[in-house]
Amino acid sequence: MADRDSDVLTDVCVIGGGPAGLALALLLARSGVDVTVVEKSSSFERAFRGEILQPGGLAVLEELGVLQAARNRGSHVHDRFQLLSGGKAILGVDYKAMPGPYNYMLSVPQQNILEELLAACRREPAFRYLAGTRVTDLVRDGGAVRGAVVSGPRGTRNVRARCVVGADGRYSKTRQLSGIPYDRRDVFTFDLLWFKLPATGEPLRDVTIRGGGGRMLLSYSSYPEGVQLGWALPHGGYRAFAARPFTEFRDQLCQAAPEYAGRIYERVRGLTDLSLLDVFAGTAREWARDGLLLIGDAAHTHSPLGAQGLNLALQDAVLAHPVLLKALRRSGPVDAAALADYTAPRTADIRKVLKFQHIQAKGMLGSRSKAVEAGRHLMASIVHRTPIGHKLTKMVAFGNPACRVRTDLYASAGAARPAPPA
Repeated sequence: MADRDSDVLTDVCVIGGGPAGLALALLLARSGVDVTVVEKSSSFERAFRGEILQPGGLAVLEELGVLQAARNRGSHVHDRFQLLSGGKAILGVDYKAMPGPYNYMLSVPQQNILEELLAACRREPAFRYLAGTRVTDLVRDGGAVRGAVVSGPRGTRNVRARCVVGADGRYSKTRQLSGIPYDRRDVFTFDLLWFKLPATGEPLRDVTIRGGGGRMLLSYSSYPEGVQLGWALPHGGYRAFAARPFTEFRDQLCQAAPEYAGRIYERVRGLTDLSLLDVFAGTAREWARDGLLLIGDAAHTHSPLGAQGLNLALQDAVLAHPVLLKALRRSGPVDAAALADYTAPRTADIRKVLKFQHIQAKGMLGSRSKAVEAGRHLMASIVHRTPIGHKLTKMVAFGNPACRVRTDLYASAGAARPAPPA
């Protein structure tokens, strides 16, 4: 039972201290909004997967003033993406040919990004952070959300808010508690086994996918461990994979990437050296209800292809910021209709990304049929050299071109502060 004497009163309660949640919290706090972030983990010392920033995500972090500090903690620049088949490049994207200043990808530990975002948030007087605290229920008034019940080091209490933002990932507890249905789409034919190898020599400048024959291996330099690799196996096929001799898998890896063979045999010795990513797409059927907004993976989930998750999450925060701020300037709780200027256009953005990722996955894996493989090579070449190919590349790299941090809405820029609760 919640302790009313320890209730927290705030304008916005953000559930989840990931990239989307902390970025939105920072934008709102700088705009004079009282923000409370509820994060179940006590520290950032945990495993993260999304660590490649596309140019669109880099621009957001720069505008938030945290990019250089995150880079200074350690990172690797990647300026080319290539798709290989049979040892030959069938598709290449040269990021250096894109308009600057963010004409590159950046591999940076997500922990570094989160620590810098949190440090920036903590410099704002209107910010509160509840670490090691889980959401257990939503506070409701009729059919509207009016806060969250949370449990942490200080026991169970209510965080009463004019709006709750669910930014707690693909398995969102906030979404589950709200009763909003989630449509999981198992449209991808693969899952990924992740593992890392020590680096030798200079860091790789390319993000490479070796695909074809129904197989796929992803590789790129990862700070500080060395080289991050992801091996595709049939979707839902981990149990069958684990039952086979591990040496078969290791031999396949070495055949796919012979330059890593020595390190693979040295470091990849058993299942405990691998981590499994269940690859699926999905969307919540509603992103907003009265008093509630879902962003990031809580609203829409993506495959790792194209390194979209982290970048889309950051852009979600930037695009939601002015709409939510406008709603907060009215008196009383925030209703779903007031958030439509964010949810409607952003849903259209995400629908395009999901459609492209589905097509992209088929192109990466290829087929065991030589005729199908030949057609795939031809299609990749044609698309890469046509306007539609350039348009798709721009979408992957930069996301929504209208996404710019509204610094003019910051309280220090003379923006009006949120209205008090009714």
